[in-house]
Amino acid sequence: MNQAVFPDRLQPMSSKFLAEPHKLFIGGEWVPARSGETFDVINPATGLAFARVAAGDAADIDLAVKAARRAFESGAWTNLPPSARQRLLLRLADAIEAEIDDIALLESFDNGMPVGAARFIAGMAPIETLRYNAGWVGKVNGETPTLSAPNHHAYTLKEPVGVVGAITPWNGPLLIAVAKIAPALAAGCTIVLKPAELTPLTAIRLGQLIQDVGIPAGVVNIVTGFGTTAGKALAEHPDVDKISFTGSTATGKAIVQMATGNLKRVSLELGGKSPVFIFPDADIEKATEGAANGIFSNAGQVCVAGSRLYVHEKIFDKVVDGVAAYAQKIKVGSGQEPGTQMGPLISQKQLDRVSGYIQSGRQDGAEVVTGGDRIGNQGYFMQPTVLAQTNRDMAVVREEIFGPVVCAMPMNDEGIDRLAATANDTTYGLSAYIWTQNLSIAHKLAKRIRSGTIRVNGGAGLDNALPFGGYRQSGWGRENGREGIETFLETKSVAIQL
Repeated sequence: MNQAVFPDRLQPMSSKFLAEPHKLFIGGEWVPARSGETFDVINPATGLAFARVAAGDAADIDLAVKAARRAFESGAWTNLPPSARQRLLLRLADAIEAEIDDIALLESFDNGMPVGAARFIAGMAPIETLRYNAGWVGKVNGETPTLSAPNHHAYTLKEPVGVVGAITPWNGPLLIAVAKIAPALAAGCTIVLKPAELTPLTAIRLGQLIQDVGIPAGVVNIVTGFGTTAGKALAEHPDVDKISFTGSTATGKAIVQMATGNLKRVSLELGGKSPVFIFPDADIEKATEGAANGIFSNAGQVCVAGSRLYVHEKIFDKVVDGVAAYAQKIKVGSGQEPGTQMGPLISQKQLDRVSGYIQSGRQDGAEVVTGGDRIGNQGYFMQPTVLAQTNRDMAVVREEIFGPVVCAMPMNDEGIDRLAATANDTTYGLSAYIWTQNLSIAHKLAKRIRSGTIRVNGGAGLDNALPFGGYRQSGWGRENGREGIETFLETKSVAIQL
């Protein structure tokens, strides 16, 4: 890119931010990549570059890990009183809140999501995540178990795991970065963040705010770069104690292999192919809207997207027609355009991937009820798509598409065990959705589905107090809640003979 193409409608702060050189945040300082290399940031609504950032690689990751190690071993963070660490996390939340509109706009240009959605996803949600996890500082305690051995006093200690490497995806850039940083810092760890190369800008802005609020140098380090270089180096680094990764299942498997060198701890939040069950006694209007929002939000680029839709045959046509009608009314466009409800896919590669799956479905006999085509020839826009006449043997039903494509299939009065088997007929196990007024059906089905999150009648599934994660190839470990803190802790046992 010879010259950045600056988007319209930027606030003064955002314009100033984009005009700056975007460097790496290592040891409390902003430094260029050791190689001097940079790369373009593309606006997915236009396909044009509008910023450049430093292309960090293994050498930069090594510097960042060393900075995080120094900060950890020196006690720059862990030796601060809990009340001081809590105040700094709360101060960071306040700093994001003070710039929420600018940050939302920046995330919209970077990721493509509508500004209104970005205000929540990149604004309110990270703010609440920081404030929730700040509440855990000072509440991380061990226990005093009673031993079988006589005349002993014993206790356990909860201690930070050490230096954490966090690798985050492009579908919720700032939210997921904060979802890793906040509990890691609350647990007393230091961290090196490698944001997705497609969406690095809000991570950089987060680093500036971290610096502004006074979090000590080296506690948080941010290295922008590519997964094959910077991400790989972070996962393999022998002085990293833990990797926390969110992204595709394929990449998660590769990270597990990379982490074996020093047997570092690994937590993974990976893909999903989540089922939605709508029973005939459900609130049909609410369930239809819920099913549509569950697949078309963020252009379907959501790990918990309800992409397998099972509707009772008595109401199948009504619900599918309703979801299709909802899809046809969605305003697809640039995330900064007033009234936009669904933005573009993140890249040409992702557009090709989604288009390929739809074509595969057509070839396998699926009916395109609505959508199925690209919109325009500028940017990466895809029509919200509803497929019917689908079955478990089709790739569109088996594999994660990560786009605005739902596969609708009828069900009958086949019993809870059969429905649970249908839900579990996947390599994933991240989320599931149940719509019914019959609480007996809801509880029985929820118990039998092997997924980390079950939502009934639109119930919250991504609250900071609720553990989040998946079964099987949807990942290892949990984020949020007490479990989200404990994933960044080690347990030490101490026994004293009296």
